[in-house]
Amino acid sequence: MRDLTVVLTDDAALFREALAGVLGRAGFRIRAQLGDAAAARAAIAEHRPDLAVFDIRLPPTHTLEGLVAAAEIRESHPDTGVLVLSQHLETRLLRMLVRSSSRGVGYLLKERVTGIQDFVDAARRVATGGCAFDPEVVRALTRGDPLGRLSEREHEILSLIAQGRSNMAICEQLRLTKKTVESHVRSILLRLDLHPQPDDHRRVLAVLEYLRPWSEEAYRLALPPPRT
Repeated sequence: MRDLTVVLTDDAALFREALAGVLGRAGFRIRAQLGDAAAARAAIAEHRPDLAVFDIRLPPTHTLEGLVAAAEIRESHPDTGVLVLSQHLETRLLRMLVRSSSRGVGYLLKERVTGIQDFVDAARRVATGGCAFDPEVVRALTRGDPLGRLSEREHEILSLIAQGRSNMAICEQLRLTKKTVESHVRSILLRLDLHPQPDDHRRVLAVLEYLRPWSEEAYRLALPPPRT
């Protein structure tokens, strides 16, 4: 299996170096480390990495440059997985990340990443076309949408699915029987008018695909005006 390649973008140099060390030891090849969105766009266009990791707040304004750049990369380089890794949960423009496709995308909160291996596993999933979302991100995605019809327990299980957890892992974490978890998963898909799929990866892709139409307006408002 070939090594996965990655471009890292974060304006905190020490954190960026630490992240490069973690991914490098896990077998990723670091193609570039950048501190701003413009440089990241150029590096990604040059190297076409398997994965691009972005912080949200980047120079010059330290507001949403990273999130907007991540969404643009999703549009312009669909073969590159995009993982947002930030201290901040940006709810206003969150769905712009799943607008064009629900494959190869993730959003993790730095302070809630519980272990190095968990992060590496999430990075590898996104780089190979999967998903990785913090439960808080899932809650923000579903708030105010038809997913609001889910029960509290179903939201909890959906959040774990979005982290890439199998049914057995969900059973162990929530101390539920396999039959109970399977019943909740079926209920989630039925409530959302989604056809059950044979694996966990496709289940979360189906849910994210269901969310995608609600991202259109947020995405349009977030992008900078065209250059004249």
